[in-house]
Amino acid sequence: MTSKFDKAHWLAFLLPAALLGGAYGSQYIGGLYPCEICWWQRYPHFAAVAIALVAFGVGNPGFRKMLVALAALAIATSGIIGGFHAGVEYGYWEGLTACTATISGTGDDLLKSIMNAPLVRCDVAPWTLFGISLAGYNFLLSFGGAMLILAMIWRNKEI
Repeated sequence: MTSKFDKAHWLAFLLPAALLGGAYGSQYIGGLYPCEICWWQRYPHFAAVAIALVAFGVGNPGFRKMLVALAALAIATSGIIGGFHAGVEYGYWEGLTACTATISGTGDDLLKSIMNAPLVRCDVAPWTLFGISLAGYNFLLSFGGAMLILAMIWRNKEI
C-alpha cells in the first residue's frame, strides 16, 4: 500500500519533470522560444527533480522527508517566479531583465545567428489559454502542487 508520503514524494518528482517536459515540448515542438524569465522558472524544477531522485535512495525516513519538502520548496520557487513573470506579461509590473534571444553557432556564423535569432520578449505572452499564459499556468501548477506536497507531508504522521 502506498502511503501519503510516498504519493507526496512521487508528486515532488513527477510534477517538475512533467512541467519541464511541457516547457521543452513547447520550445522544440511548438516553436515557443523561452525568454530569460522563462529560463529562470526551469532551474528550480531541475533542482526539484534532482532532490526528489536523491530522496528515493535515502533510507533514513526523517532525512527523506526533509528532502521531499526541499523539493516542494524548489517547485514553489519556480511557481513564484512564474507568478512574477505572469505579472510582467499582464503589465502589472515591470520586469527585471532585458529580453534575450536564442543564439547558436560559432565563428563566421555567429553574426548571422545573432541577426537571425528570434527576439523573445519577457513582457509578451507568446501563448495563452483562457487568458492565462504559460507563466501563469506554471504559477498555478507549481505553487499549488508544492502546497499540496507540503500538506501531504505535514498531515502524514508515519514519519
